[in-house]
Amino acid sequence: MNETHPVGLSIRNGSKIYPGTQALKSVDFDLRMGAVNVLVGENGAGKSTLMKVIAGVEQLNGGTIMLDGEPVVFADKNDAARHGVGIVFQELNLFPNMTVTENIFVGHEKTFARVHIDKSAQTAAARALMKRLEQDIDPDTPLGNLRIGQQQIVEIAKALAENARILILDEPTSALSAAEVEVLFRVIEDLKRQGVGIVYISHRLEELIRIGDYITVLRDGVITGSRSMKGVDIPWIVTNMIGGASKDFPKTVQHELGDEVFRVEEICLPRAAGGYAVDHVSLSVRNGEIVGLYGLMGAGRSELLECVMAQHPNSSGRLFIGGQAVREKSVSGRIRKGLALIPEDRKRDGLVQIMTIRENLTLSSLGDFTRILHLSLRAEALKAAESVKQMAIKIASLEHPVSSLSGGNQQKVVIGKALMTKPRILLMDEPSRGIDIGAKAEIFRTMRRLAASGLGILFVTSDLDEVLALSDRILVMANGRLTGEFPAGANASDVVSAATPNLNRVAIQ
Repeated sequence: MNETHPVGLSIRNGSKIYPGTQALKSVDFDLRMGAVNVLVGENGAGKSTLMKVIAGVEQLNGGTIMLDGEPVVFADKNDAARHGVGIVFQELNLFPNMTVTENIFVGHEKTFARVHIDKSAQTAAARALMKRLEQDIDPDTPLGNLRIGQQQIVEIAKALAENARILILDEPTSALSAAEVEVLFRVIEDLKRQGVGIVYISHRLEELIRIGDYITVLRDGVITGSRSMKGVDIPWIVTNMIGGASKDFPKTVQHELGDEVFRVEEICLPRAAGGYAVDHVSLSVRNGEIVGLYGLMGAGRSELLECVMAQHPNSSGRLFIGGQAVREKSVSGRIRKGLALIPEDRKRDGLVQIMTIRENLTLSSLGDFTRILHLSLRAEALKAAESVKQMAIKIASLEHPVSSLSGGNQQKVVIGKALMTKPRILLMDEPSRGIDIGAKAEIFRTMRRLAASGLGILFVTSDLDEVLALSDRILVMANGRLTGEFPAGANASDVVSAATPNLNRVAIQ
């Protein structure tokens, strides 16, 4: 044990199992006080699960948690908070219709005699927190009036208000400007001096290297490296994140690529806080080509696909399909031109859960089944049944609600719905997210089959194995820009380095 940074909380042999997957496997983790303990790993590596266990949001299926040398079980988040654990979640957990002050103190209000809320004391404390965070935000402002970066600051203030001994920060800078990031780092240094143990999760490796005192690397739920940051260099991080050797993934379907079918030029999407979420991106896809777009969280990949699908009116740039300029400014117009998107969140953006499988499959192509002013249910059902067979969707009846299907089969319904629009280019955002290994393999086989039939596919992923396995060509994004292009069979380390361009020649001494 380091006397300067004693272990405040530890996990031994920790395991966490969800249906169909084991998120944590025999994890041993030490959280040191008065230090920044950084966590590194690809999406799905288990970082957020580990932090949710520490914060009481999830419970281990096996193993023990020790706090100050004594075994402890956190029944829920409030129980963990009573033991001094605070967390700033990656997804904001705030109420837009409440004020800044009310959001900061919700659930632990300051009161008179535990009966009446002391509003003036809360407002004064909120104002002090805003000053500490160097923000000119009126505590009485409704949260919904703030931009997203300011809301992130309020989320951090909410954690600071609980005077946590252990503070977990999960992607805290994802929505912050560069100036706000500097403020946060100054607050972290102050908390370290007070003896607070900080866990810091981020895909921005340059941040971790800058502020980290200890590093833990997770891969597929297993800790593959844990040590002091002293002497850590980029090859060590990459090796522990992805494994030492690059992998060769043979294609199961071989075919010739055709002419260019899709091209975008100078796509830009400005951020409300300044700068660009998508920064002058140009790329192309050929008929029959699978182009993988790899990058870490916040790189701008999903935003690029949304711009292509006309979901951001303030975006700019040029779009061509088959060499012809696309001038339609609506989602429906771009679907008619041959674009189709498989969204990242299939439940929210891809399906209507209360509708039947048949209705979901045909939702984007109802015009094909309309006779004058009437919908031909027979023609619709026949086409839906054909899609079910083509996509190998496991169903009992087309008339069952789509919510009755497994995650993998729901994803097949989303793909089937997109294919019914007869697209020339298929955009896929994290197509294998949240599905089991068997369903993932089926989705991959479907993608290869579609490409072999001549369809151009541009797919986004933060899974390195996926982009290496599927892509005929790999593009890499970071900070809103394209930072690398690689052929099939590229070296994994080169791809990861392109996704973290600020670190290519950096090492910790």
